[in-house]
Amino acid sequence: MSIATYVFLGIFAALFLYAVTMYNNFVRLKNNVAQAWSNIDVLLKQRHDELPKLVEACKQYMKHERGVLDEVTQARAAVQNARVAGDVAALGAAETELRMGLGRLFAVAENYPELRANENFQHLQNRISQLEAQISDRREFYNDSVNANNIRIETFPDNVLATLFRFGLRPLLKFKESEIKDVNVKALFNT
Repeated sequence: MSIATYVFLGIFAALFLYAVTMYNNFVRLKNNVAQAWSNIDVLLKQRHDELPKLVEACKQYMKHERGVLDEVTQARAAVQNARVAGDVAALGAAETELRMGLGRLFAVAENYPELRANENFQHLQNRISQLEAQISDRREFYNDSVNANNIRIETFPDNVLATLFRFGLRPLLKFKESEIKDVNVKALFNT
């Protein structure tokens, strides 16, 4: 064998090892995104199970606030539908509506001292607040994972292999402008 053959085989082996390493990195990134979504999904399921209990506790006291309770119930259903479908864009919009509805519900609950004093209501309110904080943390982790995946897929020469093996870009979990702007607390009490 000539020296050119050894050089060719060496270059081929190096390119093959580089391609295998890139492929494995794409698989790792894809699985990180899937794991991050799964973490969000678990918390959304937990919150989905807690919300009917909260609404039921509120119904006993808030007979005249049916609209707020219906709003939370409808938003809960929209979040569930988006979660089951894996529709990140729809989930972001539904989450915004649910958070706004919960904000109004908790604000309206301020008008019902018996409800605020109810131990079950306090427990559910604290549990949902904890889940909201955990969901927020998981959203950040999900978006970081998606960002790492998307940067890698769009970077040359990785984009060549990503296209070849059909590794695709993933959507970030985004929220409406109303979700990130300052809350008008006065408006919440006037609902």
